[in-house]
Amino acid sequence: MEENMEYETVMLVDEDGEEHEFVLIDVLEVDGNEYAILEPAEADEASDEPAEAIILKIGKDENGEDILYDIEDDDEWEKVADLWQEEMESSTDSEE
Repeated sequence: MEENMEYETVMLVDEDGEEHEFVLIDVLEVDGNEYAILEPAEADEASDEPAEAIILKIGKDENGEDILYDIEDDDEWEKVADLWQEEMESSTDSEE
């Protein structure tokens, strides 16, 4: 596997109108829906804490373009987060 993989970046606008760049690290499918796993592109390298990923649902707008939006249902969010956690644990286990 290549070390210098290119990742897709996504610009998101917060409630204050400020743009933030995120890296798309994975797309999961759960119950027929797709979800984007994103990490901030500008991770705080001074911190020992890993960057916290966010999960957004992938949908289509009226023009058929992909859009990302918050997951409103707590159960839906938990299901996706649990699957992502399982994938992270299994990839860590396979590297050992």
